[in-house]
Amino acid sequence: MKKAVFPGSFDPITLGHTDIIDRALPLFDEIILAIGINADKKYMFSLEDRVRFLEETYKNESRIKVTTYNGLTVDFCKEQDAPFILRGLRSGTDLDYEKAIGQTNFKLSGIESVFLITSSGKSHISSSIVRDVIRNGGDYTFMVPDVVRK
Repeated sequence: MKKAVFPGSFDPITLGHTDIIDRALPLFDEIILAIGINADKKYMFSLEDRVRFLEETYKNESRIKVTTYNGLTVDFCKEQDAPFILRGLRSGTDLDYEKAIGQTNFKLSGIESVFLITSSGKSHISSSIVRDVIRNGGDYTFMVPDVVRK
């Protein structure tokens, strides 16, 4: 079984995330959407809301599992028997950052990172931009799945 972990804070899930997830589905038998828990980070949305957003977005896709985890992503991957980490790339900056993490993860564990480039028209979307637009009262609805829209 080809299983991948797509880790993130998903604060909130965006159409950039769903673009990567949807395009990765033909590549894997199962994708685990894994919300990393970082006690030092301040989130806009509660953990419960973030789990609900993911579960609701993929309620009709049996190959998607949603869970949370603490610690190193590679340790979580081993616990889940998932030999792949799925990541999306929006820009060259993302590539440089993700390449270093992917190389470190492989050195630590032998777990491969699989990178998909965000589709045209979605590379500007990030959770941090969505949060900033929400904080400032702007229209963010074109960047997130229906379940996130207030």
